[in-house]
Amino acid sequence: MEKEKVPQDKGNLTKNNLKELLYATDENGDYTTTLSTGWEPKTIALSNSIDDINERIAEAKLQVETGKASPICYYMERNKMDLTILASYVGMWKWRVKRHFKPSVFAKLNDTILQKYADAFEISIAELKNIKKD
Repeated sequence: MEKEKVPQDKGNLTKNNLKELLYATDENGDYTTTLSTGWEPKTIALSNSIDDINERIAEAKLQVETGKASPICYYMERNKMDLTILASYVGMWKWRVKRHFKPSVFAKLNDTILQKYADAFEISIAELKNIKKD
C-alpha cells in the first residue's frame, strides 16, 4: 500500500489518541513505516473478537457458578488462554489440566497445585477458589 493511502479511520486507537505502525511504500516504491489511526474493517473485526471473548468469559463464569466447571475454566478464559497455553504455564500435561476443570477434582487439589494455577493467572489461591469477587 502506498504511504498516502494508509487508512486513517476513526476507531479504538483514535479514542485513546494512539496510532498503529504500518509498512507502506514511499514515492520511490521503497518500504517505509507510517502511522495509522485505524482502519474500519479491522476495528470491526477486533470489536467482534472482543465480544466473543467476553461471551466465553461469561459462559465460563456461569458454568462455575452452576457447579459444572471449576474456576480454572473461568480464569483460563479471562486470561485469554487455551488448554495448551495453560498447561505449559503450569507445567502439566493437557489431560491433567483438563481433569482439573471438574469441580470434584478441583476441590481435592492441594495448595502446591493451586499455587501453580494462581501464579499462571497472577492471582491468589483465595481468588482462584472464589470467582464471585470479580
